[in-house]
Amino acid sequence: MQQEIKKILIHYWGYNQFRPLQEDIILSVLNGNDTLALMPTGGGKSLCFQVPALVKEGLCVVVSPLIALMKDQVEKLKSKGIPAVAIFSGMHYHEIDRALDNCIHGNTKFLYLSPERLKSDLVGARLKQMNVNLLAVDEAHCVSQWGYDFRPSYLEIAEARKFLPHTPILALTASATLKVQDDIMEKLLFRKKNILQKSFERKNLSYVVLHEEDKSAKTSRIIHKLHGQGIIYVRNRKKTREISDYLIKHGVSAAFYHAGMNLSDRHQVQDAWMKNKIRVIVATNAFGMGIDKPDVRFVIHEDIPDSLEAYYQEAGRAGRDEKKAYAILLFNNNDRVELIRQTEFNYPEVADIKRTYQALGNFFQLPVGSGFGVSYDFDFAGFCKTYGLPVQSTYSCLKILELQGLISNTESLDMHSRIHILSHHNALYEYQVKYPKYDHLIKVLLRSYEGLYDEYVPVNESDIARRAEMPVEQVISSLEQLHQNKIIEYLKATKAPQLTFLTERLDIKNVDIDRLHLSFRKERHMKRLDAMLDYAEKKTRCRSQMLLHYFGEEVNHRCGVCDFCLRRNRMGLSDLEFSEVHAQVKSLLIEKPLSLKHLVESIQYQREDKTIKVIDWLIDNQKIEYEGSLLKWSE
Repeated sequence: MQQEIKKILIHYWGYNQFRPLQEDIILSVLNGNDTLALMPTGGGKSLCFQVPALVKEGLCVVVSPLIALMKDQVEKLKSKGIPAVAIFSGMHYHEIDRALDNCIHGNTKFLYLSPERLKSDLVGARLKQMNVNLLAVDEAHCVSQWGYDFRPSYLEIAEARKFLPHTPILALTASATLKVQDDIMEKLLFRKKNILQKSFERKNLSYVVLHEEDKSAKTSRIIHKLHGQGIIYVRNRKKTREISDYLIKHGVSAAFYHAGMNLSDRHQVQDAWMKNKIRVIVATNAFGMGIDKPDVRFVIHEDIPDSLEAYYQEAGRAGRDEKKAYAILLFNNNDRVELIRQTEFNYPEVADIKRTYQALGNFFQLPVGSGFGVSYDFDFAGFCKTYGLPVQSTYSCLKILELQGLISNTESLDMHSRIHILSHHNALYEYQVKYPKYDHLIKVLLRSYEGLYDEYVPVNESDIARRAEMPVEQVISSLEQLHQNKIIEYLKATKAPQLTFLTERLDIKNVDIDRLHLSFRKERHMKRLDAMLDYAEKKTRCRSQMLLHYFGEEVNHRCGVCDFCLRRNRMGLSDLEFSEVHAQVKSLLIEKPLSLKHLVESIQYQREDKTIKVIDWLIDNQKIEYEGSLLKWSE
């Protein structure tokens, strides 16, 4: 078995060996075990389900919440000659139907689905007929109500196991606390607990928190001191452009990126950065998921994320090549105020959520009782303007309507034009003879694209026009006519965000928003927020130890390279020397306040200069403080 999986690794990916833990996960799955795999960002999670699926007969069903990531992985698999398909919001019913048929009767090896699609009747009926060798759940923390990105639709995944009683499940995530880990296995109906975990420790990554008022100026100074490429994360789209412009003005090659940009512009920026033509990319958290760039030397957060899980994933995009890299968080007192204010926007009143739902139905002129499964191009800015809705809280209302399972909303969608030939070979030939004006175009299509009879194939009208030596407008007109004549199915490209109704439109009095669930989510959100702020504000513990502790992993050693450790290292004391003085100072001052002279004289086994260094450090980090002329323990 081990030789077989290594042959596949070499053949398709060109690697001679697996990364740590990958082989253990693959063998666990091949032995039929339900498996929870925890691997930090950049650990190579996708190989853990792709390799075993290629070893076994049948196909692997992959559940993922991210359309961009699904499409990216499908394109990469196809480029290696591995048949794969993704089904998501915005696809035509016939396109989905054909893709599912190919999963049953064709040679498809990977079917990527959103959790909403997995629970649909159409997919459920076909799933029973598929030879599924593995069910892979990506971003598995979404299963748990204790997780930072809980999605109720993920709870439905376990329903699919009824159709797949002997199929193992592989749940994958980069970050999960102990409570979330247990919840994932319970909600996905694991036959027995089975966790394979790579340490969350990133020994090559230096975590740094800097308290700064002028963040952009500090960012510029940091970038000029460091080498290599990096990412700067901010919270809103406007700041991506502002900071990018500031850096360019100060001599840094930079560009901005956010989900609201034109798709071709985003691809252009991302491609330039991947090829090292741009040094720094300033982005919202829309950037980075699925980006495989190992040589990122720094990730700077100018805005603090609202959870340590999110921070760990974003910071972890630095130094995937295991070489020295930096994760730098810039923080000031305004950030605490802003985070708490943002939380209020994230949890709007139930009346506002219902009002937004009502407005959506009116915006799309959708009668009550209709619209189930229908997708629409969605102009969010136009929607807010039409109904006089505040942008920020309305965005949060849409997110909650998604969590309630009423809608699905993709911020942006890259849907190329697609063509599928409906006629059989003989019927198509007869049509070409009968209508010679379409003969040349049809021949160009058949020469240019493979699989047109079997599936919906992405096409480019400009390329077709060039090859056929025809104007683009004539190509589009001819394709539309062939579509009307039912010779082909021609689905035109769209780049607009898509909104899909997951149920028929409900009468507003029947829209049930779970207040208890919202309250629970807000409470959990505040706890994660407190942990993030604690990490940013504390100066008294190794940053790596703090992160590891949060994820349930305890280590005795300090990382030696975070801002805390570097300050400690400059004191010239070993860990043992520091700990001995620290323990004695704490014991003495808890008993009673002492003068500095008396305290120093009371410390045993250490030189006076080292004792004073530790006391100074404890004062600087607010562990002890003066009360008049005496020192007292302040914790």
